[in-house]
Amino acid sequence: MRRWVRRDPHRRLFLFRQRAAAVLAAFTALSGCYRPPPATAPLATLRLGGPAAESRTLVIFLPGRGDSPENFDRHGFARAVRERGLPVDLLAVDAHLGYYLNGTVIERLETDVIAPARARGYRRIWLVGISIGGLGSLLYLRAHPGVVSGVVLLAPYLGERDVTDEIAAAGGLGRWQPVDLPSDRFHPRQLWRWLQETYAGLSAPSATPLYLGYGTRDRFVAGDRLLAAVLPPERVFTTPGGHRWDPWRRLWDTFLRTGALK
Repeated sequence: MRRWVRRDPHRRLFLFRQRAAAVLAAFTALSGCYRPPPATAPLATLRLGGPAAESRTLVIFLPGRGDSPENFDRHGFARAVRERGLPVDLLAVDAHLGYYLNGTVIERLETDVIAPARARGYRRIWLVGISIGGLGSLLYLRAHPGVVSGVVLLAPYLGERDVTDEIAAAGGLGRWQPVDLPSDRFHPRQLWRWLQETYAGLSAPSATPLYLGYGTRDRFVAGDRLLAAVLPPERVFTTPGGHRWDPWRRLWDTFLRTGALK
């Protein structure tokens, strides 16, 4: 049977469409009535403020569903950095849901944003992802280990409740024993398996620093708490509130106080 599946192109196409439909269904549940614009190339970017003097650090912001790069400026993310005098450059990318639906978010981040930044001499690159932008940050980190210096996740979307409930029922990420892992790299089970291997195992001390912040009433709090349990306590922040910009801004301020960007 396996030999027939590999050789029959129609069967391969059928199985691919099945996997793609499953991933699309997960993102559609997240998107609700929102319909993203086309995923164009290159990925559009927005520099937040002028370049810092002699900066070798770049912070890249990935927005959530339905948000725009301008939202990071409107809600004071850039201002908070400038008020602290941090010598970093800030760039927001228009990585909307369309790039996740067509599976190109990793490619576009690398080709259009991160590789050119490294070529321009940036020595430290941080990713800051909100909601589905947090998912995109993790997907990039998994595909390109060692490229970025750190990742900040603010209320990240980490998959639907069937997966997080299963992990919680197993006693947490460290005890979870996944079975029947799908082959699709975007599937939440694959992501959680990678998080388990990278941040809940022996390799955790040498892994890329991961900071996590979320509101205590956030709709993704179940998954966020599972991830928080395997991270160093000093890299986990919470604040009252739900899936909104006010809590995210407070969490961003808390992260900046760690001094990780200095």
